[in-house]
Amino acid sequence: MKTLQRIISVTATLLLTIALIPLHAQVRLPRLVSDGMVLQRNADVKVWGWASPGENVTVSFLNKKYSATTDNDGNWSVMLEPAKVGGPYTMKIDASNHITLQNIMMGEVWVASGQSNMVIPMERVKYRYPVEIANSRNDSIRQFTIPDHYDYYKPNKDVYKGKWESANPQTVLHFSAVAYFFAKDIKDRYHVPVGIIKSCVGGTPVEAWMSEDALQNFPDIMKTVEKFRDSAFVKQTAMKDRAARNEWYGELAEKDRGHTAGEKAWSNPNLDDSSWPEMYVPSFWADQAPGYLNGIVWFRKDIEVPASMTGKPALLWMGRIVDADSVFINGKFVGSTGYQYPPRIYDIPAGILKPGKNNITVKIINAGGKGGFIKDKPYRLDADGQSIDLKGEWKYKVGAVSKPMPPSTTFMYQPGGLYNGMIAPITSYKIKGVIWYQGESNASRACSYHELFSTMIKDWREKWNQGTFPFLFVQLPNYMPAKDQPSKKSDWALMREAQLQTLSVPKTAMAVAIDVGEWNDIHPLDKKDVGDRLALAARKLAYGEKNLVSSGPLYKSAEIKDGKVIISFTHTGSGLMVKGGGNLKEFAIAGPDHNYVWANAKIEGDKVVVWSDKVPNPVAVRYAWADNPDQANLFNKEGLPASPFRTDADKVPCSALK
Repeated sequence: MKTLQRIISVTATLLLTIALIPLHAQVRLPRLVSDGMVLQRNADVKVWGWASPGENVTVSFLNKKYSATTDNDGNWSVMLEPAKVGGPYTMKIDASNHITLQNIMMGEVWVASGQSNMVIPMERVKYRYPVEIANSRNDSIRQFTIPDHYDYYKPNKDVYKGKWESANPQTVLHFSAVAYFFAKDIKDRYHVPVGIIKSCVGGTPVEAWMSEDALQNFPDIMKTVEKFRDSAFVKQTAMKDRAARNEWYGELAEKDRGHTAGEKAWSNPNLDDSSWPEMYVPSFWADQAPGYLNGIVWFRKDIEVPASMTGKPALLWMGRIVDADSVFINGKFVGSTGYQYPPRIYDIPAGILKPGKNNITVKIINAGGKGGFIKDKPYRLDADGQSIDLKGEWKYKVGAVSKPMPPSTTFMYQPGGLYNGMIAPITSYKIKGVIWYQGESNASRACSYHELFSTMIKDWREKWNQGTFPFLFVQLPNYMPAKDQPSKKSDWALMREAQLQTLSVPKTAMAVAIDVGEWNDIHPLDKKDVGDRLALAARKLAYGEKNLVSSGPLYKSAEIKDGKVIISFTHTGSGLMVKGGGNLKEFAIAGPDHNYVWANAKIEGDKVVVWSDKVPNPVAVRYAWADNPDQANLFNKEGLPASPFRTDADKVPCSALK
């Protein structure tokens, strides 16, 4: 009993003592303000965080101290005095607790945002840039990756994870490839650390990156904002979509005749497939037997492998496949990809290949549209410097037929969600500017893009509250099959026009990429030219190199004279040229009937003269006006391509071309 009384007495004393101690929430920093961060040089830099109301916070940095007291909501901030390039430095934050941040650099900070072509990491392009990756160790190039996150209800104050990483051959593999090449050019040229804040998500439209304040200008979009603000609607929609997808995949798996065990499995290298029909790979099965179908089709091919290619790791290149695939070699699973866009490049461990006959089996799931193998991609097996071509006849058999996968709601893509989750938390961080690569997901609605995009740029600048910072963006590259006649309609051409029009927004610049795309890949692998051209734009716009030619030719005006159209340009540099020599291509001309035909075109000084004997009274000219104007060859002598354009944009509205 005395023991119990003693315990009660001690406990009461302890509780009383705790009650008399002032309660302080420990000071907390946003994740961006952390070890290894790059702070913007030569600028007032904000450092901020949270603690209990009324708490005193001291920040010590570069032999100076800054003090703040938290407000009633626990917010505090200090403004650091401008500092020159340098580092690594240490920062101390003292309150009821103490934080020390290490390895801080003063340099240039750029936000890299947009959709998948900004997301694409160096990992995806590692076979194109092996030397660059091997030589990527550089503590002066750093990246902070904002995790994918949306919020329909309010702007977030912080991101839920992330850290600053400096480039090396391992970490650089998840750096944005465009942003890495951009940062490397800036770092090498100005000998300054560069920090990239990577905040981008594949497949996203511009509306997802706009704040609710900006979206108020678009009443139709605000209806969607209100709908997704309803948590019950979001929950029910997510459950319904998940159930539908699970049911689709479940039924497909049950139907699949090839997914069995043992000798009957269609991945079994010893399976008798002599009765299977053949199909040329690469191709779509919709264009031949078995015809247009959704479901599962299995492909098999036997190849002869020399002994010199065995006993060591190999690399299997399977181009691109629509939609999902699973690959087996000699019955052993070697890799899978769940959607159509990534290149299929699979590592084959030593011991799987054997001398003589080897079997490759590919199971393809097609959820909708045309299924099969994309042309003009690599299909081969590499080992020990040798290669086996895999293009040609493959055996195939339908494993299952199904309805197309039911459509689902992509929550990441809805208006305002990504701004709240991935942009709002970083708007207190001082930056030099933004690089942006997006537009593919808005191409079908290109006529509204200029207004949306311009509004977003203005709104970001207001939210950052640091003036009209440089905003650099990439014009969409060439994509999809080329056509042998002038295009009557092209969403991608209209999107490029909308991007070109956005140059009317102050302190913006555009990197033209019409020559670096791939007809069969919405994610072209040439990310270095894109990053370098963004860096050129930055050198002119952000860093003030006055005599630099930072852009290819941009349409200025047109004059019709004697049956010819004389076109003037800005950004001609040291002169116009035909890349590769020969005649100018991709110019089309039309008369009053607006039926375009291919035109003759030649360079005369800093102008291009366009004409056709078929059009004696021309009214308009188009250049590179197509999804994929693959022969566009008007450049300036600095090697930068001209932007696609049409001369009647001020007379014929975008909506008339849809």
